[in-house]
Amino acid sequence: MSSLLRRVDLAELRAFCVAVELGSLGRAARTLQVSQPALSKRIRGLETLAGAPLLERSTRGVQPTAAGERLYAEARRLLAQSEQVEDVLESLHAGHAPIRLAASHTIAEYLLPAPLSEYRARQGHGLAVELVVANSSLVYDLVREGRAHFGMAACQPVEDAGVPLEEIELCPDEVVAAVAPGHPWAALDAVPLHEFLTTPMVMRDPSANTRRTVESVLRHRGLTLAAPVTEVGSTAAALAAAAAGAAPALLSRLAIPADGPLVARQVDGLRFPRRFVGVWRAREALEPSARMLVDYLAAEVHNRGLGPPQPAGG
Repeated sequence: MSSLLRRVDLAELRAFCVAVELGSLGRAARTLQVSQPALSKRIRGLETLAGAPLLERSTRGVQPTAAGERLYAEARRLLAQSEQVEDVLESLHAGHAPIRLAASHTIAEYLLPAPLSEYRARQGHGLAVELVVANSSLVYDLVREGRAHFGMAACQPVEDAGVPLEEIELCPDEVVAAVAPGHPWAALDAVPLHEFLTTPMVMRDPSANTRRTVESVLRHRGLTLAAPVTEVGSTAAALAAAAAGAAPALLSRLAIPADGPLVARQVDGLRFPRRFVGVWRAREALEPSARMLVDYLAAEVHNRGLGPPQPAGG
């Protein structure tokens, strides 16, 4: 039997996760469209339930404690599952087959939520969408195998085998080193190459395109990275670990807002560029409702991914 005083409230978990991701209680409150006192109350309720502080608060914002990092990783997965359950229930209620989307972690966590929410609000509850979040290579596989109508992912090498896919450009990206403002690298214009190669960092799992992009560039130069201090399964988890200040993290620049809890730093003499694309087996084979959704999301992700230019130093 659980020793908790009460059951966990999803609204509290969502408030906590958004605060961690944005690094600010004020921005989190605006994103969730609640007052800041109401959001703070939810997080305090969660901390009471945990019996430990989950956020460190300062004039610069908030960042997760060690206990908060542990909770964040599990809470984000639970919230994603709850959203999928809601989608299934809406699909059953409307009696329509769902539109199946697959998206990489960076796209799903940082570029897709707002336009998808806006589109669903316009269409009403009759629109049923199933979103699968996976590494970019798996997104391609899901679309190729017909298990997703449309995918958004980092561009993958052309393969001879398998069903050919059509692609549309979404936005450019690059992998950078993300550090907390107090980290020594934050004071540099660019990270010295030797220091970058010999510093243990927070990295995505080996199958993630973020990591593969960096390792591919280094491999062509005969270089290798130090063993990671930790490996995580999502962009959000890497961001949270870096925000805690323990070590730099290799992250998509798209995941590092200019006013967020981290700063982006490039490596002296090296760049790790990549690009995001939308993929499908055949656009004309999609149902009209799916084509409308795909066209809207592709345009919105493209515009949001381009965004205002950011300086090279972060």
